[in-house]
Amino acid sequence: MASELLQAAFRLPFAQQASFMRAKLRLPTEDYDDILGAAHDRAFVVAGVMRADLLADLHTAVQQAIDDGKTLGWFRDQFDAIVQRHGWTGWTGEGSAGGVAWRTRTIYTTNLRVSHAAGRYAQMTRPEVLQARPYWRYVHRSVAHPRLDHKAWHGTVLPADHPWWRTHYAPNGWGCQCIVEAIGERELQRLGKTGPDNPPQDGTYDYTVPGTGEIVTLPKGVQYGWDYAPGSAAAGGTSLQGMVDARLVRYPARLAAALRKHLDRGDAA
Repeated sequence: MASELLQAAFRLPFAQQASFMRAKLRLPTEDYDDILGAAHDRAFVVAGVMRADLLADLHTAVQQAIDDGKTLGWFRDQFDAIVQRHGWTGWTGEGSAGGVAWRTRTIYTTNLRVSHAAGRYAQMTRPEVLQARPYWRYVHRSVAHPRLDHKAWHGTVLPADHPWWRTHYAPNGWGCQCIVEAIGERELQRLGKTGPDNPPQDGTYDYTVPGTGEIVTLPKGVQYGWDYAPGSAAAGGTSLQGMVDARLVRYPARLAAALRKHLDRGDAA
């Protein structure tokens, strides 16, 4: 019952979450890491979707799920109809009930959790909120097989502008259900703290990017592509061109023309 109530609360829409998703540009991709980290603040992608009409329908379905608090079951029905309408084949997960369930869950939960986190970021960084609630608290939400790093971060309280949040603002990986909440002095005292904590010192690890062999150094406990704060780039006005320059958009040559079209007509401002 508790998990059902939590999921119901998670589906409750709010304006900042909805507007974050609505403002995204639809960009074709071949692989999930064509678009990395903070670039997701500006781009809506579904790995392997190259056609504009198919991508538009998937974006519309995700947007409606956010706007109206639709369930995963509803989204799966929409996904099936969209796949049939466009004759989309060859996608990862196609061909088995388990594969379809995994792919639809990934698209639905990832977009809803990230947009929820971005919406919360927009709320918590408003000047009046920062004044009243200047601290952020990491909240690990229990799952059947928790990430031990995330569990160890539970309850960590740091100033909202602490650099740790730039890489550890939740979610921190595929399927991560952790969240961040804003608290004030009174809540801090109720937690038995006289001030913020010291940031966790977990070190880093090297990740080898499949296909390219590039080695990327990441904070321990944070998956590749998740070392950013959802909503921070949108709030800071970072352009899509800026993300290209920062190599957060890693388009191969055959996709670069589609991106250039967006940049040339000013969509990336």
